[in-house]
Amino acid sequence: MYIGRTGIWSPELRTAQDPVETHEAAAELDRAGWGALWIPGLGGGDVLGDAERLLRATGNAAVATGVFSIWRYPAEEMAAGHARLQQTYGRRLLFGLGVGDAATARGAGGVYRPLTAMNGYLDRFDRAPVPVPAGERVIAAMGPKLTELAARRGAGTHPFMVTPDFTATARSLLGTGPLLAPYQAVVVDRDADRARATARSFLAPFIGMAHYAGSLLRQGFTESDLAGGGSDRLIDAVVARGDVEAIGKRVRAHHDAGADHVALHVIGGRPGLPRAQWRELAPLARAE
Repeated sequence: MYIGRTGIWSPELRTAQDPVETHEAAAELDRAGWGALWIPGLGGGDVLGDAERLLRATGNAAVATGVFSIWRYPAEEMAAGHARLQQTYGRRLLFGLGVGDAATARGAGGVYRPLTAMNGYLDRFDRAPVPVPAGERVIAAMGPKLTELAARRGAGTHPFMVTPDFTATARSLLGTGPLLAPYQAVVVDRDADRARATARSFLAPFIGMAHYAGSLLRQGFTESDLAGGGSDRLIDAVVARGDVEAIGKRVRAHHDAGADHVALHVIGGRPGLPRAQWRELAPLARAE
C-alpha cells in the first residue's frame, strides 16, 4: 500500500464535535495531496467507525490508525472490520497497532511481554476468516526486537517521538523494503520560546511514561533531559517548530535518514481542527 511521502496525524479528526466540519476538513486534506490521514486509538472508542467516516470523506488518501492498542481491540473484530472497509473503500485502510505499556496490559488482564503479545495478535489476524494482509498493518516499534518483527510480519513501522537519527537506525534494522513512517509533532510558531512551551506541555505526559522514557534514553538523551517536561535539547530534537520552511527541513531530515513517509501532528493552537495550520503546511503535502 503506497501512502505517499507525508501525511497528517490528528486526534481532532476523531474528536471534533461537528461531523460536517470533520468531513469537509478530511476532504480538503485529501485534495491538498496528503498521502495518509492518521488517527490515534485514543485508548478506546469506535476507531473503525471513525476510520470509515474519513474513508467516506476522501477518495485518494489512505486512512491509518496510529495506533490502536492490541489490549483494547480484539483481533477478530478488527480483522472483520478491516475486511468490510477494504471491500467498500478499496485498499486505503492501514492498521497501525501497538503494545502500549504494562499498565494497559494489566488492565486488560494480560501479561506485558511485548514481543510475545504482538506475535500472538498477528497470529489471530492471520487466522481470521479474511486475514489482515501483512502489507496493510504496521507496528509502533521503538525497540530493535519489535522493529525486526515489523519487517517480518508487517508492512513496516510507525514510531512515535523519535529523531532523524532514530529513523536512520530503524532503517538499518528494517532493510530497504519495509515501510518506515515516523510520527513528527510540529508547532507552527516562529517564536522559539512559545513554541517550546507548547511542545513541552504536550510531551510532558508521554515523557513520564516508562516505555517512552526508555525509548528516549536509548536515543541518547539523559535523565536530566527528561526532567521538567523535557529539556530544550530534547524538545528541539523531537518536535519541529517554526514556519513551513523550518518544518520542511525536519521532514527532509527524516526522509534523508530513510523514512518513506512522515506523519505530521500539529500541536498547540486553539481547540478543534487546526485547519489554518494544515493549510500553511500544505506545501509539504507533496514533499519529495
